Amino acid sequence: MSQTKTLSKNRVPFGQKIAFGIGMLANQMFPAILGIFMVVLVQDLGFPGWMWGILFFLPRIFDCFTDPVMGFISDNTKSKWGRRRQYVFIGALLMGISFVIMWQLYRENGLDYNFTYFLLWSFVFYLGITIFGVPYVAMGYEMSNDFHERTDIMAIAQWIGQWAWVIAPWFWVIMYDESWFASAEIATRELSIWVGIGCMLFAMVPAIFIKSESTINADYSPLTIKNIGGSLKEIGKGFKEAFRSKPFGQLCIATFLIYNTFYTIASFSFFIVVYYLFGGDAGAAGLWPTLFGSVGALATTFIVIPIITAMSKKMGKKKAFIISQAISIIGYIMLWFLFIPGKPYMFLFALPFFSFGIGSLFTLMMSMTADVIDLDELNTGQRREGVFGAIYWWMVKFGFAIAGGLTGVIMSAVGFNPDLATQPEGAVLGLRIFYSGFPIIGTLIAIYVMWNYDLTEERANEISEALEERKGMKGSGYQQTGLLSNVNFEEVTEADFNVKHPDFFTTKVDFTSMPPKALKTEFQTVFNKGMSGICFSAYKLGQEPGDPITETQIRERLKILKPHTQWIRIFSCTNGHGSIPKIAKEMGLKTLVGAWLSNDLEENKAEIEALITLMKNNLVDIAAVGNEVLYRGELNDEVIIEYIREVKKEAKYVPVGYVDSYYEFANRPHLTAECDIILANCYPFWEGADIRTSGFHLQEMYRSTLRAAQGKRVIITETGWPSRGEVVGAAVPSEENVLQYFIKTQLWAAQEKVDVFYFSSFDESWKIHFEGWAGTSWGLWDANEDFKYQ
Repeated sequence: MSQTKTLSKNRVPFGQKIAFGIGMLANQMFPAILGIFMVVLVQDLGFPGWMWGILFFLPRIFDCFTDPVMGFISDNTKSKWGRRRQYVFIGALLMGISFVIMWQLYRENGLDYNFTYFLLWSFVFYLGITIFGVPYVAMGYEMSNDFHERTDIMAIAQWIGQWAWVIAPWFWVIMYDESWFASAEIATRELSIWVGIGCMLFAMVPAIFIKSESTINADYSPLTIKNIGGSLKEIGKGFKEAFRSKPFGQLCIATFLIYNTFYTIASFSFFIVVYYLFGGDAGAAGLWPTLFGSVGALATTFIVIPIITAMSKKMGKKKAFIISQAISIIGYIMLWFLFIPGKPYMFLFALPFFSFGIGSLFTLMMSMTADVIDLDELNTGQRREGVFGAIYWWMVKFGFAIAGGLTGVIMSAVGFNPDLATQPEGAVLGLRIFYSGFPIIGTLIAIYVMWNYDLTEERANEISEALEERKGMKGSGYQQTGLLSNVNFEEVTEADFNVKHPDFFTTKVDFTSMPPKALKTEFQTVFNKGMSGICFSAYKLGQEPGDPITETQIRERLKILKPHTQWIRIFSCTNGHGSIPKIAKEMGLKTLVGAWLSNDLEENKAEIEALITLMKNNLVDIAAVGNEVLYRGELNDEVIIEYIREVKKEAKYVPVGYVDSYYEFANRPHLTAECDIILANCYPFWEGADIRTSGFHLQEMYRSTLRAAQGKRVIITETGWPSRGEVVGAAVPSEENVLQYFIKTQLWAAQEKVDVFYFSSFDESWKIHFEGWAGTSWGLWDANEDFKYQ
């Protein structure tokens, strides 16, 4: 059942929604007015059809290519204003000014001059649309993470934006009324000033009033000329990655079909009213063509958007989409019967049904795209509103450009010529067939595409919860004690620190003054001394837990690790992992072997039996019964204790322990007491530690575990730093920080004789579904087994 309650913490203030909606008014008013003004080029300034076609097509194709680039820039901007606001403001200025200049056309300047002038300023105008539109749309996607609140945001924005389509058709009346202007040419010059300045001010509202957080310290790709230029290459990759998301592909294809088929026949409504209802007499048609567009927009504003919003909350977005598109099909059928010569008012009854198609499309699709962006973040660890928004709107704009070409093809195919007062027989009938039939076909295919869309409210809420959990910090003994809170790491020297905190081992507090080459040399020196232990990543690129692994791939990887470590940690004993201890022993490596436990009791039984068999064959030096099972919440500690006891009965001289986050051993003393050895995972990164304090953070984790261990041996079974991914608190993933953390960890471990298993050996692509890009990048070697820090 749909849960329509919105958590108050996810609610967006009404004023913020209005501010976003005012931006949508500008976003829609420009294209609405542009479509009307463009007629003046042909009708009053004498542009031939081929010129009109170039002016219609080329700037929009330019727009299609600049959008993804702007998406990359917007997504990776570090600024105290956030990622979007400054671009929205600059784009608003550029749009408004260029729109005014673009329409300062004079017949006496000549056809070629006017064509070239208008084309060049069109490129500037569409560049402004890109700079404004891509970050503006992304703003809407990131305003809330609530399933229904997103629909409310888009509904209010579309409601305000629809007034552009209510108002715009009346410009026909003003432009061609001689009591207002001597000619339509003069009208466009003067009206463009009012439209340009007014819409520019509307477009600035989101930049001024919508709040955003600083991204100065964010871990984004640097915005260098090389990177921005390289983003052109990334566009194809971005399209490929985005369309790996089945829900996003469904949204794009459905939008393309509905939008493209609608706008292909949109201009036919004028010709059908004039030539079918009024026999080709435009004067007799009067306001009826204007009323068609204006009343349709009013129906969308006051009927469609409120109904769709309510439907979405009641039955979910997918069902609301399918039903609204089915209603639009009814509208297209009604228009076939209600275009009645002599009774033009009859078509008004069909407009509310007809308006459900386009009227509901962006209200729902923009909200659904925001849900898909959450799914992408869960899968990749990246927040890419700009890229996804740019790709989605690229599909819309590309469809619009194709629609312009198809309009001419259909008119030619049916023999319709707008310059003729009397049309050839069958021409108007042909237009009417395409007018109802073409969008019905497109809509039916779109419904078919969306039929299996599976990003439901329940799934969207699960994704939001997973993202929130991922962003949350784990408990930390270091943070609780705050031993270093009075230290200014911007100014402290290593000598000063050692005097004040002699109980902490330190290498360098800060490596930032060290040139990159020197840092790499220092890392190589430490790395060449070897590690006490390393966690073995068995899965190759494309493999994931449950897939069997071969002895060949085990031997290849252990051969790489053999010169650099004394111990190998193994996480499972089934699906081929049972071969790892045997091969490791053959190579002279010691083994910490784990039985992987979960809430699958049958799998647990197989793991425990396999671990016991390996112990009996003298292939296990330390046995680990489970890994972070409590952290994942899959079993309680009493069940884990029973598994430990079962293994200890067969262990003989093999120490048996359990692996989990270090603080669990202080929180669960009865579990700690059952273990022969304490196996603690310690991650300063996941607790948001600054790289400068990460070494001290690790030391405090270890000390708190020693206190809980009550004299038992403590091994750090996992610690490391990712080379990419999302920032966690003050912890920033980067290759430079990996080098620093490795140096700090290994030198401390060697000095204090602490057993540490570094995490990890090889990058693991399968973790992208659980920990984003950070989860895939902990390895010292990449997934292709190439050393990453040579």
